[in-house]
Amino acid sequence: MLFRSGPGGSVEVVSKTPQKDAERLLRAFVHKAYRRPTTFTEEVRFLPVVKKVLASGGSFADAMQAGYSAVLCSPEFLCLAETPGPLDEHALAARLSYFLWNSPPDAELRRLADEGNLHKINVLQGQVSRLIDDPRSRRFVDAFLDYWLDLRKISATSPDENLYPDYYLDDLLADSALEETRLYFAEMLRADLPARSVVASDFTFLNDRLAEHYGLPKPGGWALRKTTLPADSVRGGLLTQASILKVTANGTTTSPVLRGVWVMERIIGKPLPPPPPGLPAVEPDLRGATTIREQLDKHRSVASCATCHVKIDPPGFALESFDVLGGFREKYRALGDQGEPVAGFGKNGQPFKFRAGPSIDPSATLPDGRAFGEVREMKRLLLADERQIARALVGQLVAYSTGTPVRFGDREAAERILDEIGRAHV
Repeated sequence: MLFRSGPGGSVEVVSKTPQKDAERLLRAFVHKAYRRPTTFTEEVRFLPVVKKVLASGGSFADAMQAGYSAVLCSPEFLCLAETPGPLDEHALAARLSYFLWNSPPDAELRRLADEGNLHKINVLQGQVSRLIDDPRSRRFVDAFLDYWLDLRKISATSPDENLYPDYYLDDLLADSALEETRLYFAEMLRADLPARSVVASDFTFLNDRLAEHYGLPKPGGWALRKTTLPADSVRGGLLTQASILKVTANGTTTSPVLRGVWVMERIIGKPLPPPPPGLPAVEPDLRGATTIREQLDKHRSVASCATCHVKIDPPGFALESFDVLGGFREKYRALGDQGEPVAGFGKNGQPFKFRAGPSIDPSATLPDGRAFGEVREMKRLLLADERQIARALVGQLVAYSTGTPVRFGDREAAERILDEIGRAHV
């Protein structure tokens, strides 16, 4: 093949033997695109597409682009075709690569699969470490967190201009909060931290804006860096990170119910059934006349509601200590004439309109009778069953990597994974 200059400074590919070159290039492309050994029939399946373009007077480059496009539209490329039973070497390579890189297997994974060595436990462990240590694993971190923690919804709402004028239009804070969570989970992977780090830890990632938001010493600069937290900090773990608290609020109010359901599903791994039909939702009182706790006390008087709320409300009440963007608070904000005025100006240049409303009560009692007074105590109670936290995380990883949740027939294998995790982090 030759390259020659085309109109406008472009470069045109010219072949002296287009039929022969087209077959050679197309077969190599199909072999890479299908991520597995291919037959001659599969490799030349789309060769008529190329020949048709050439026969109609099209250029060699146009003909190859048509052939390549046909390959990329085929089910064998678009789908991961796996047969029932244990994965073969190439299916395992594809599963692993799409799991941790969101991309086809690279040359090393394909070589190991061709050699039949990828299933060997020491080889597989080495490849997992290699993929995680590669910068491409950030694709996994971002995509997994988008769905596990709902981070894809972080821009779905904005802080209310009247209730939260100090957050309104603060893109730096929102972006920093999102990056904190991503860097934190990436560190969990890189350092092979135990599952308890989902709930509590002695570090996080901060820049000056996020540190100011959390009331912590500024590390200096706008780049987020790993920062050790004070021993008595309410931060640490995912639950009290600003991004999580933002996606579990609506920009105007917080709800112990929504946050409690989120904790049960995403962190504890015990989803609850939907509420009975026909029951009205509990809406926070923006006037500050009543607290959400007072409203939920009445709501729980309905027997059909109390069954679930006894599980949902406790973690939700603990997280009421944090506002719609994760700022720590001791009082609700309210609009209207009740409550003490709050001095200050929002980012829109206007004076604050909100007032200091009723006090927060983050205390609650878990269904098993254990009581806590605030979020740090709640974290400690959750970690009393660290295996359940790990089980929930394993379930999320299985669902993300395979496209299906852990089912009855998978539970024994999942429990063996948990046993190995426990031995590794004794």
